Amino acid sequence: MNTIERISVLGPIYGREVELVGEDGGAEPFFIAAEFRLGERMYAGLQTAAMRKEDEVEFFRIVQEEGGEPELESIDDEDEWEEAAEAYDDLLFAGEERP
Repeated sequence: MNTIERISVLGPIYGREVELVGEDGGAEPFFIAAEFRLGERMYAGLQTAAMRKEDEVEFFRIVQEEGGEPELESIDDEDEWEEAAEAYDDLLFAGEERP
């Protein structure tokens, strides 16, 4: 089991929101719900306003070259996405009984 650790990589640079370019080419603001390290990888849980209403979260891998700006990568591997989602739930509900 990988250790989950809260981190703050995007927040100090972008504040509480990042803008991502959607499929239509337009920029869309995403709220930074959480940033965390799982093992050797870093992840961000992001939400649009509509996603927040539905309690949905999209996960991205945070990649940062030494001395460079952090970048977000889509997670194409289902197993990796599930691991990130479970880690996010563990962070949110730490100390609470989960159903």
